[in-house]
Amino acid sequence: MMDRVMCAVLGRILLVEAAFLLPPLALCLWDGDAQDARAFVWAAALCAAVGFALCAVGRRSAKRGEFLARSGFVTVALAWIAISLFGALPFWLSGAIPHFVDALFETVSGFTTTGSSILSDVEALGRGMLYWRSFTHWVGGMGILVFTLAIVNTKKNAGTMNLMRAESPGPSVGRFTPRIGQTARILYGIYLVLTVLCVCFLLAGGMPLFDSLCTAYGTAGTGGFGIKNDSMVSYSPYLQNVYTVFMFLFGINFNFYVLLLLRQFRRALLDEEVLWYFGIFLASGLAIAWNIRPMMESAGESLHHAFFQVSSIMTTTGFATADFNLWPPFSKAVLLCLMALGACAGSTGGGLKVIRAVLLAKGLRRNVHHTLHPNSVRIVHLNGAPVGMDVLHGVGSYLAAYCLVALASFLVVSLDGFSVETNLSAMLSCFNNIGPALDAAGPMSNFGAFSNLSKLVLTADMLLGRLEIFPILALFSRRTWRMRRPLRAAH
Repeated sequence: MMDRVMCAVLGRILLVEAAFLLPPLALCLWDGDAQDARAFVWAAALCAAVGFALCAVGRRSAKRGEFLARSGFVTVALAWIAISLFGALPFWLSGAIPHFVDALFETVSGFTTTGSSILSDVEALGRGMLYWRSFTHWVGGMGILVFTLAIVNTKKNAGTMNLMRAESPGPSVGRFTPRIGQTARILYGIYLVLTVLCVCFLLAGGMPLFDSLCTAYGTAGTGGFGIKNDSMVSYSPYLQNVYTVFMFLFGINFNFYVLLLLRQFRRALLDEEVLWYFGIFLASGLAIAWNIRPMMESAGESLHHAFFQVSSIMTTTGFATADFNLWPPFSKAVLLCLMALGACAGSTGGGLKVIRAVLLAKGLRRNVHHTLHPNSVRIVHLNGAPVGMDVLHGVGSYLAAYCLVALASFLVVSLDGFSVETNLSAMLSCFNNIGPALDAAGPMSNFGAFSNLSKLVLTADMLLGRLEIFPILALFSRRTWRMRRPLRAAH
């Protein structure tokens, strides 16, 4: 049975989503696109009606400010499923995407900042649909629950930290202030400033305002939905370089920017995860540039395309300036590894996360040392501080769950009969919220050829990857629904 406080949170989130549907509605009315406008009216009305109903059910609990710790994961999972279902309605009701499974795939791909698409002709969509499609990236990048926590009063609700931790990517969520709402506002403030800066640099390069907004949303959310069929190929080298820089910036842990604001420059610049992130970015870009040099007219062109694609894949954005499906096997292998690795924890990027890779490497070194010297005590450190065994066990558990889900998804998708390269890269692309894959699902192709079963599995993979598995798995736990007693909020 659903807790009333869960209903209250879900209701508020749906009301926020209903408000988010109004700008694309206004754009449809401005363009005189009546069919798309009606779709947005119906979607916003249904979303608001259900939101008000859930708020009414949970009003009493919400006033008391109670929140059960066990409800955190479940609420986050249900919230993301709900916003995806309602967010798919405009595409489906307008006929822009006739089949609901395809519309759901496109919407989940947007909210999870994946960028995988079933559309073969993006430019056929009206501006309102294009705006909503790209805006889902910006909403999902930082997280709609984090946004909700930023605008609602959470002063009395100690359990809201469970929501934030369940939605935010990475092993842990930094807490910069005593109040969760204030922390959420700081994060969204940084997010908004970087987005505005990205739009300004794009406008300076001669890009129209509508194009700048849509592609900036995709860059900020590290999503990758473009408004042109060729992604970023037709844009100027200046604009492509702007994307390279800002994709990289949005892939950095937002704790880094908070430390800069607090003038803790040494601590920020010596952060191990950020240093490894930059090092991997630099090494991968140089390696691919060297490998594709014979295919390019100059060394500068090879560096340009290599670093753009590394920034796009590593941050799980998914934009493309070239068909990397035609690159040599070594370059594709590097990109495939970056698909799995991803960006920093606490960023808008997806993937396994750099910090997990660093902790796994340090944990492996510790275990090898312990095997050779059984009586020695070796503690894993990160940024000069000891890392608890619970954190290391959590990273190991996540990796185990990651491998099991990836294997199961790969086997199901393989039923469609595509090549191993297509199936494996498509699964990794969706699971790690990247967008383009390889072979038949490459950057100049789409996911429309997959069966409905595979699309549903890949849709689930996108949600699992964005929420980092456990919130979704919590929905299928009997214990989750049988527990009745309130538990203390997790620290």
